[in-house]
Amino acid sequence: MKENVIQIKSYDFAVRVVKLYQHLSKEKKEFTLSKQLLRSGTSIGANVEEAIGGQSKKDFYAKLTIAYKEARETNYWIRLLRDTNYLKDIEAKSLLKDINELLKIIGSIQKTMRTKINN
Repeated sequence: MKENVIQIKSYDFAVRVVKLYQHLSKEKKEFTLSKQLLRSGTSIGANVEEAIGGQSKKDFYAKLTIAYKEARETNYWIRLLRDTNYLKDIEAKSLLKDINELLKIIGSIQKTMRTKINN
């Protein structure tokens, strides 16, 4: 079976988000923002998985669009946690690098799929 880069990267990112949530809730006693991050950050991979199991190209595209929106939201929560000093700059930089990579990959797949759907 061919390696699926977005599937692997979105899953690995979700693992990082879960561990970050555990850290923020236990060490920093931050529950509200970290819960939002947990929801959106793990939803990316879940929607990628649903897209892979899609019943049509349109279904695939729709689920991937949701994954993209969740990635945008996750980007927001990471920046907010950084700017409110719950995350150190170095931690945020690494997470932002990963989320921006996911956004680029998903965006590229969407662009390719739009062409296939419209033809």
